[in-house]
Amino acid sequence: MLLFLDESGTDHGEAPYEVLAGVALREQNLWPLIQAIRAAERDHFGTPLSAVGIEFKGKKLLKAKVFRFAEQDEALPAQQRKDLVIQFLAKGQHEVAGEPAVPRREEFTAWGQAVLAFIQEVYALSAQFGARVFASIVACDAPRPTGNFLRKDYSYLFERFFYFLEDVSPTEMGVVVFDELERSRCRRLLEQMEAYFLDTYRGRLRSSRIIPEPFFVHSDLTTAVQIADIVAYSLNWGMRLNRMMQPTRPEMESFGQLAFDLRYVGQRPDTGDGLTLRPIYGVIYIDDLRPRGERAEDQQ
Repeated sequence: MLLFLDESGTDHGEAPYEVLAGVALREQNLWPLIQAIRAAERDHFGTPLSAVGIEFKGKKLLKAKVFRFAEQDEALPAQQRKDLVIQFLAKGQHEVAGEPAVPRREEFTAWGQAVLAFIQEVYALSAQFGARVFASIVACDAPRPTGNFLRKDYSYLFERFFYFLEDVSPTEMGVVVFDELERSRCRRLLEQMEAYFLDTYRGRLRSSRIIPEPFFVHSDLTTAVQIADIVAYSLNWGMRLNRMMQPTRPEMESFGQLAFDLRYVGQRPDTGDGLTLRPIYGVIYIDDLRPRGERAEDQQ
């Protein structure tokens, strides 16, 4: 099983939360899903987005301006919309080449509607090919650990992924694939993951299913990481759990729900009597990233 991870809101810009999101896929489903998404790009845009220099990312495709374009006129028939989008993208290429060409209103409308229809199809295809979503949503003002510990948003996400692997089969192993970070951050994360999986009881237990050393890839070259980016952005702006008080962007709520519908949900025995089952959810909210020891010291 492959777990593709990406983040949203970690730059502490306008995003209401920090989100670490993962999309789990069986190896045999990965390439068919990638091919289906490529076909969807051709259906909606006439070309892969990468061929015209557009990133398949939430911040680019789901920004507020795209929704305004989509809603400024009535829904266009699919073929007419595609033809207009091809013209829209061609004008964008001319602009890059230094030959200004201003798109018409109907071309902007077609672009907005095509983008939203495409993202909806990405979610439908992800569900069709068995993707499961995991996410840790963190308050931007959450207290941070002072030591070089693996942050709680990572450890909680790995815990849920571990439970999911147990549910899949008795022998299922998980490989973690990250969007490549700045090199020093990659090195620090590797050290923190190694310490967690080797030096803690829970980490050693989970290393029986999750390979402790992740792979780092370029997100613009890795479709499944791009899906994780769309999921992270959708949850950040369009979905709220209990105790999450920051407002959503209302137009994003349907996409937040699509991401939330793909979340892992499992059961495990309660720590009390060992017989009562408690639910385990793949999407969680965290308002304090410190380990238990640091939180206890702060309360004294």
